[in-house]
Amino acid sequence: MKETLLFLATPITASIILAGMLGYFGTHILTRRIIFIDIAVAQIAALGTMIGLLFGFAEEAMEVQILSYLFTLIIIGGFAFLKSNALPIPAEAVIGIIYCLGLAGALLLAERIPGGSNYITKTITGNILWVTWDKVIKLGVLFAAIGLIHFMLGRKFHDLSDKANQTGSGMTLNERFLNLLFYITFGVVVVKAVLIGGIFLVFTLLIAPAVAAAMFVKSWNGRMLWSWIIGLVGTVAGILISYWLNISNGPAIVCLLGLLVFVMAFVKLARPAKN
Repeated sequence: MKETLLFLATPITASIILAGMLGYFGTHILTRRIIFIDIAVAQIAALGTMIGLLFGFAEEAMEVQILSYLFTLIIIGGFAFLKSNALPIPAEAVIGIIYCLGLAGALLLAERIPGGSNYITKTITGNILWVTWDKVIKLGVLFAAIGLIHFMLGRKFHDLSDKANQTGSGMTLNERFLNLLFYITFGVVVVKAVLIGGIFLVFTLLIAPAVAAAMFVKSWNGRMLWSWIIGLVGTVAGILISYWLNISNGPAIVCLLGLLVFVMAFVKLARPAKN
């Protein structure tokens, strides 16, 4: 029993960190109505990594990380400076096209890289159950630094998210640079989170708890808090279930969080009928 608790302590600690940070950003992303942006960002970052692998660098080499962040910055910069409601097509359509291009490019490169298909599978599904303390500590330090930035500029980021979909509300140059800072920190969080949890788990932790919280809580702080709690409970429960049943942890957590959102939606819809 003691050995099991020691083994599970690492992924549970990682889930506490991921659920908190992704729950916070999920509230912003839900408000901005760019739901699938993290999938696009993560896939483009993976494409940058694949290019680095094609050049013969190791997966965690500095050159590979630079390429990954460079590709991410290009996509993030576009969303920071382009006003979504001024585009001739919906922002979600742009995000979907970017994701498909990133995935298609990665699949083509995988044919030229030894073990490329295995890397794509790992990027999509992740494996939080086997995360190491070294990665968890580095993740915690990085997320703490990003959290400090958002603590100091939280009100301004909040206002930008509320303003994002208001018709006719232009941004000043200062607001655009603040928006760029928001997206850069978001991109860093997504890239690092995907390395531990995989694309599907990161997307689910980003959106599902935020959606569930928004159905019952209206205040920003309340939605962020409950997003973290819901994400944490779902992730820890998924880790325990996957460990006990010896099944894949990423899909288990995703299914559990997805079902939790639908159950909460059913409760929300059923409550007015009783009243």
